[in-house]
Amino acid sequence: MSVPLILTLLAGGATFIGAILGVIGQRPSNRVLAFSLGFAAGIMLLISLMEMLPAALGTEGMSPVLGYGMFVVGLLGYFGLDRMLPHAHPQDLMQGDKAVMPRNLRRTAVLLTLGISLHNFPEGIATYVTASSNLELGFGIALAVALHNIPEGLAVAGPVYAATGSRRKAIFWAGISGMAEILGGVLAWLILGSLVSPVVMAAIMAAVAGIMVALSVDELMPLAKEIDPHSNPSYGVLCGMSVMGLSLVLLQTMELA
Repeated sequence: MSVPLILTLLAGGATFIGAILGVIGQRPSNRVLAFSLGFAAGIMLLISLMEMLPAALGTEGMSPVLGYGMFVVGLLGYFGLDRMLPHAHPQDLMQGDKAVMPRNLRRTAVLLTLGISLHNFPEGIATYVTASSNLELGFGIALAVALHNIPEGLAVAGPVYAATGSRRKAIFWAGISGMAEILGGVLAWLILGSLVSPVVMAAIMAAVAGIMVALSVDELMPLAKEIDPHSNPSYGVLCGMSVMGLSLVLLQTMELA
């Protein structure tokens, strides 16, 4: 089993951490959750725009039209998928630190699980593709994905636990949303094994960069603001970009030494 696939498994498995927190009552504060989402968005934005897209455009044989075109395809593909997905967010089910009991909480929890699962699928592909092209960047993407999978796991497990009263079912449904991400990585591993052309891999990287930018701007940053309206998600974004940028500089310095 390749290291990129292992990274994808670990990133998807972080959903279980949030699920466990959601059923044992040790829920992190909204401020911590919001900061972690902003931090993850910062990592994704820096890697996508400063590393993945330039690397794709710099590949021998890759034309700028194809590179930027695939980036736009990734953006539009994410927004197209987002419009078709059922939407139920954690802030619809949580108010402060207590669960809200809507009239049909079970149905809402199932929609939330489905929506997060479908969002997680391309993230698994993104983690695998990035790690396959550059293991250092893959670690960064895996960390960002894992960070925002924790509140996602909590968001699924909390309502399911409130609706069913079963910790086992809550963790199970949250696990399904994480498994969707792992499935995306496994499919990428199976399909990309035969696509060895550097241009093809660069085109996929450009599209993945578009997906990650759209995910950060459209999902993670607004969600961070909604979870904690009194905080500024930009702080988490800036910290994520700074930490990721510094780590990449240190890694490159160590390689040169």
